[in-house]
Amino acid sequence: MNRILLLALSLTATIIKGLRIDAGAIVVSVCPHKRRQRLCPICGHRCEFYDAKAQPRRWRAMDLARSMCYLEYRPARVRCPEHGVHVEAVPWARHKARCTRDFEDWVAWLTVHGTISAVAELARIEWHSVGGICKRVYDDLEAARGQGRFEGLRRIGIDETSHKKGHRYLTVVVDHDRGCLIWAHAGYGKEVLNRFLDELTREQRRAIEIVTADGAKWIKALVKRRCPNAGWVMDPFHVVSWINDALDGVRREEWQVAKRAARDAAPKRERPGLPAKGDETPAEAKALQEAAETIKGSRYALVKNPSDLTDTQKEKLDEVRRAGSHLFKAWELKENLRAVFHSSSAKDARALLDAWLRRASRCRIPQVVAVNKKVRHRKDDIIAAVELGISNARVEAINNKIKVTVRMGYGFKNTDNLIALLMLRCSDNKPHLPGRPVKGEKEKVKKVA
Repeated sequence: MNRILLLALSLTATIIKGLRIDAGAIVVSVCPHKRRQRLCPICGHRCEFYDAKAQPRRWRAMDLARSMCYLEYRPARVRCPEHGVHVEAVPWARHKARCTRDFEDWVAWLTVHGTISAVAELARIEWHSVGGICKRVYDDLEAARGQGRFEGLRRIGIDETSHKKGHRYLTVVVDHDRGCLIWAHAGYGKEVLNRFLDELTREQRRAIEIVTADGAKWIKALVKRRCPNAGWVMDPFHVVSWINDALDGVRREEWQVAKRAARDAAPKRERPGLPAKGDETPAEAKALQEAAETIKGSRYALVKNPSDLTDTQKEKLDEVRRAGSHLFKAWELKENLRAVFHSSSAKDARALLDAWLRRASRCRIPQVVAVNKKVRHRKDDIIAAVELGISNARVEAINNKIKVTVRMGYGFKNTDNLIALLMLRCSDNKPHLPGRPVKGEKEKVKKVA
């Protein structure tokens, strides 16, 4: 029976001393092997006995069939010369955990693929315990990976994303080469980004070759100071978003003007309701109303890629083109700026961007002129994005995963637990199901077979 329990609960370096049923749960009395007793939970060295717990402690283990299972043991406290007094390490659980390793690995894997509330219901634990489990599992995976997650960094992306109402942000850093999240921290600004750079060694900072981010000048100045060999790349997504916002501002302004003109051209009626006989709206006023409605409904036709337009949106765009207003000129400038990022070489991109800057500076559209000034200051960074063929798209994709994670959990009170869950979901260090081979080991087994 003891051998069956050891296999079913995946216990190593453990002796089973007894078995009983307590309040519908299976309680297994265990004890570590003698060579695994009195170990410091931090350094793993054997230490002198300090005192013993008055009552035995229980650790939640994997269920046996449909019954909850616990491991029971009375641990001692040991005095480590380096780390002080701590409860001794046990082979079946992590330090400061009240669940076994297999149980925590199982919960972490489920949390990566589902919602916290569903995992808490399935595992029969409190939902706020899931966050602490994810943090311990991730810390253990990081300690076991051998090299740090910052090794080999060459190209990184930096961005901020909101995780809570009230302008609560997370600063995230992504490795473009591995396509994964490598660092996240609550807050944004110089102090937060400096924390990430402080975690890198001098050699790691000097090894960074490319940094992508939005147009924040303070990020560029800080990265250039701390990472002297890094080339700065302006993210094309943010540049196009500037011109899209300007285009939408022109559309709203044109719509207000057209709506005001239609209202002024409409006949003044003494009372509301249907017009009296002979008091119909004149054709000129109707034409102005239709023009205002066309501008109002042209938002998606203007900001979408021309190749993705529906037939209705193409008709809207044709109507705007026939009107020949500032709105269509702003749309053309938007498409000309997008064409810069589709250039085949940096030389062609520079020529197109110079032509766009000249035309945008003379267009007499205030919103586009404001974008022209921002683009002119970041001209070299935009050309670098075309030359290197890199953008912040991977960072934006991970930001979407972060928003989905926050939405699935209906928010997180503990930011540390949220970051641990995000690292499990978005990094390259994934949890695995207990009792199953890791992905790399699976492929080795197939090759041998």
